[in-house]
This record gives sequence, structure tokens and C-alpha cells, in this order.
Amino acid sequence: MWGVALRSILGSLPVLLIVSLITFGLMRLIPGDPAAAIAGMSATADQLALIRKDLGLDEPFVVQLVKWYGGLLQGNLGRSILMGQDVLQVTLIRLPVTIALAMYALVLTLLLGMVSGIISVPNFFLGLLMILLFAVHLGWLPTGGYIPLWQDPIGWLRTSTMPALSLALLQMGLLARITRSTMLEVLRQDYIRTARAKGLPRRVVVVKHALTNALIPITTVVGIIISLSISGAVVTESLFSIPGMGQLLTQAVLNRDYPMVQGGLLLTTTFLVLVNILVDIAYAILDPRVRYERS
Repeated sequence: MWGVALRSILGSLPVLLIVSLITFGLMRLIPGDPAAAIAGMSATADQLALIRKDLGLDEPFVVQLVKWYGGLLQGNLGRSILMGQDVLQVTLIRLPVTIALAMYALVLTLLLGMVSGIISVPNFFLGLLMILLFAVHLGWLPTGGYIPLWQDPIGWLRTSTMPALSLALLQMGLLARITRSTMLEVLRQDYIRTARAKGLPRRVVVVKHALTNALIPITTVVGIIISLSISGAVVTESLFSIPGMGQLLTQAVLNRDYPMVQGGLLLTTTFLVLVNILVDIAYAILDPRVRYERS
């Protein structure tokens, strides 16, 4: 199992390198000037040039890239251009909010997904419908805002339920279809027929023998659902005014806050890579053959 984990970690390093490089390059290609965002529309050319020099934006692309990677090796993601705060500190405050929302959505998906059908509606539209129903008409839940889980669990549930549902409902159909098709395939196997022929109760056959062997593809889907929930949070957090990574990155992109976008995306990608590593470890636990095939 540890060998599988080590190979997954080593294999993820090039992914992080490529993501960081693409993010760094794309931010320089997007139209807009961080100096103008700071100084305002009335700034003179000399003032803009001075701000660019202070931010290091007047240096060649390669020099900026090398300096950024040098900072990464020291655990330094830079300082936010607009907020003036350390990027790592800001993202470590926002990332748990997004993760908590994604995990809540995952729990709802796992609880309801295996018995649900497919709901093919964009999550922002679904969120608007829930705001109209549960907040405006029924008054059961707030229209937006966020209360941290560690401060008020009940308040967290009230502010997180609609955003989590808007994320979860879109994934339930995927989980339901994969679970059903996998279970039907497993139930056709010879060892299942043998277990039934021995007179084992249906519950034991389905849960102990069939479901156990169907968990590997289901585990894969769970990893995909977590990734989709994190990416979907960009829209959901903006819609429900939740101060998570989605809202932070949206604001950073609109204001050309290069360090915040680069650092935020790198940390988010690192979390998703960790999810994939955990999925690989789960494979090794659920199916010992995986350990031998990869050894």
C-alpha cells in the first residue's frame, strides 16, 4: 500500500509543475493590467510604470517565473496584489470553507445518489430555484452568507445546505448510474451464482460479495465527484456569497491578482491530487491485486 502511495505522489509532481506553469503563463496572456487595477483609471503612465516595477511585472517572463518557483521552494506563494496579504495565509483560510462545502455535497450525494435518477440542470440555475423556494417563498433558509462550522454547527447547516444540495443533486445521477450498472455486472458473475446456490441470504450476497467488488469503480466516481464539487464551487460560492476559494479566485481573476490566482489554483490542485492519491490507496485496500500489479 505504501508503495502505491509513493508512486502516486511521485506521479503527481509533474502534474503540479505543469498546472503551475500553465497558470503562470495564462495570467500573463489575459488582457488587463494589475497596475491599472491598483492605481485606477486616472493614473499616469509614470505611476503605472512605477507600480509595475514595484510588483516585478516589468521583468522578463522567465525571470518572473524563476523567482516564483524559487519562492515556492521556500513555501512562499507571494503576496496578493490587491489585498496586500500573504497568499498562503489567505488561501488556507478560504480553502477549508470550500472543502467543507464539497464534503457536505459528497455526503448528500452518497446518501441519495444510489437511489436517485439523473437531474441535468446547471448548478447556478438549480441554486436560483432553491433560493426562490426555500429562502424567498418558504423562508426556511437564508439566501446567502456563511457561518463557519466550528463557530455554530446549526448556523453552518442553514447556510451550507442549499449550496451543497445544488452541487450534490448534479452528481447523484452519475453515482446512481455507475452504482447500478456496476452492481448488475457483478451480480452476473459466477461467484455470485455460487454464493446464491449455497443458500446465502440475499442481503449477504449483495452487501458482502457484490457491493465489495463493485466499490472500485464507485470509488473512482467518488474521486471525480469531489473534483467536480470543488470546481463547481466557483459558481456556487459566488451565487450564495460564501467566502471560499471559488469566490476568492473569481475576484482575483477579475482584478488580475496574479499571485492570488497562481497560489490559489496551485493549492486547490494540490488538494485534488491528494484526493487522487487517497483513491489509489483505497484501490490497494479494496483489491489486493492492485498492489501486486503495481509492484
